[in-house]
Amino acid sequence: MNFTNLFKIAVKALGNNKLRGFLTMLGIIIGVASVITMLAIGQGSKRSIQAEISEMGSNMIMIHPGGDMRGGVRLDADDMESLKLKDMEDIREKTRYVSYVSPAVNSAGQAVYGANNTPTTVYGVNLDYLEIRRYKIADGDAFSEQEIKTAAKVCLVGKTVVDELFPAGENPVGRVIRFGTIPFRIVGVLESKGYNSMGMDQDDLIVAPYTTVQKRILAITHLQEIVCSSLSETYTDEAIAEISDILLRTNHRLKATDDDDFSIRSQQELSSMLTSTTDMMTVLLAAVAGISLLVGGIGIMNIMYVSVTERTREIGLRMSIGAKGRDILAQFLIESILISVTGGLIGVVFGIGAAVVVNLAAAFPIYIQPWSVLLSFAVCTLTGVFFGWYPAQKAAMLDPIEAIRYE
Repeated sequence: MNFTNLFKIAVKALGNNKLRGFLTMLGIIIGVASVITMLAIGQGSKRSIQAEISEMGSNMIMIHPGGDMRGGVRLDADDMESLKLKDMEDIREKTRYVSYVSPAVNSAGQAVYGANNTPTTVYGVNLDYLEIRRYKIADGDAFSEQEIKTAAKVCLVGKTVVDELFPAGENPVGRVIRFGTIPFRIVGVLESKGYNSMGMDQDDLIVAPYTTVQKRILAITHLQEIVCSSLSETYTDEAIAEISDILLRTNHRLKATDDDDFSIRSQQELSSMLTSTTDMMTVLLAAVAGISLLVGGIGIMNIMYVSVTERTREIGLRMSIGAKGRDILAQFLIESILISVTGGLIGVVFGIGAAVVVNLAAAFPIYIQPWSVLLSFAVCTLTGVFFGWYPAQKAAMLDPIEAIRYE
């Protein structure tokens, strides 16, 4: 018996039991749709986090003072004064893998303009900081190198600060605001970056020359942080090694047995941690959704058992007029595969649709990868073969005489 006839017989058999066939497919439909939707949500979250980290500067490197033991007491890193301006200058001049470097000092306080005020943070940096953190100026200009040298009282402000201090919508460029007791003239407004993946408002800040913050607000000469960026994300590890081994340990005259009096962190570490977390969650979600495919497969096996039992006499008649065991096996396998493949196709449509609905209704990021659709479809096809094989094999092994006599 050729394949075309077997296919027609399988389609006719399923057509005679449409409702039962659909209910059997339902498990496969739900399983495939769940897997595609869960993977789309997981991959969407991963890409969203990577995009946000990229906006923050995916190749950014942050150098902080490290804690130290003095007199048997471990000092907090914030109390240390190990980072100096010379460290920053040496990183700029002597490294091969660093593209931008900026000193960083900051102070939290109240920004005031007229009757409006808002709590915020002023960051003292140089012009490289804007490149490192990928801030762009929406209105006005950046402060100049001359203004950094003279510790001028000028600043750039984020959108959140503008909204709080200028609620009427007036142009803030050229206006003078006060941070604590220090007046600052706004020379530019930064483009909005919104919230990052950790829920921090990237627009709630004031950016000023580091010399101004050092001298007029904090009254310090050391640096609280050095921020730099590698030539690209690929060279982050080389840049960290170069900064640590060649410069800072040498500059700070640390012996081979001494611990570092500084710590270095990169956005790459944060990116790897968050990516591994989202990957783990994606696998977990897909595994939970995959249980539906298993349940659907068991449903196929159950229905095929019922079908074999119901059609025992039919099987006997076919075998008595010349149908071979392999023909009976192929017939029931085709039925099983038809159920799983049809359910898989419907599940793919429902899965993509559900992912789009999640994106539109909940504004949740999604990304449907072609391989996830192909994988789900391949798995549901294998499910049909795997769970349909045993009932089909049982049908093929029936004795024709006993099958005809079956009541």
